[in-house]
Amino acid sequence: MAERAIEWKTADKPVPYGEALAFMDERVAGIHAGSATECIWLLEHPPLYTAGTSAKAADLVEARFPVFETGRGGEYTYHGPGQRVVYAMLDLKARMGAPDIKKYVCDLQDWVIAALAEFDVHGVCREGRIGIWVDTPKGEKKIAAIGVRVRHWITLHGVSINVDPDLSHYSGIVPCGISDFGVTSLADLGIKATMSDLDAALKRRAKF
Repeated sequence: MAERAIEWKTADKPVPYGEALAFMDERVAGIHAGSATECIWLLEHPPLYTAGTSAKAADLVEARFPVFETGRGGEYTYHGPGQRVVYAMLDLKARMGAPDIKKYVCDLQDWVIAALAEFDVHGVCREGRIGIWVDTPKGEKKIAAIGVRVRHWITLHGVSINVDPDLSHYSGIVPCGISDFGVTSLADLGIKATMSDLDAALKRRAKF
């Protein structure tokens, strides 16, 4: 992607989901109108589940937390404290010329993998399984989820990376519709990293 000016925002407290959606909608409208800059927003949410456009009702095992239907791709996922959510509002047409959503998703995956590598974590993509996966003593587990939406060729939503969330909160859903593999985090892998540590790695490795 061609490099362009981006506003980086970091929230200092959990952001309600509705508030985040409203911000993304407003910023995307501004980018489309030429009155706002692109933005990457680093934040956390209070505990909640979101349902993507491919979510299956049976994958909501127990609505332990508020459930939000959203226009992003993918199925059910969890957001909560200890998880870094990265919302990217980027103009694909301006950056790519010929917008390519598949390439954009690959760029997001490569970005997360590069950031995780700074903590000696080897993240990988797997055919047929969305997200970033790592090997653990109990098999492969997901450490980062990806779900995007595009409006006027401008992106919304993005990625979520588990730093040190309460992993038991995932038990209310079948994460991303995949029941054969679990979820993990940097802390679960024995890595003592703060949210600020991850943010710094993400900024260093960004190629947007």
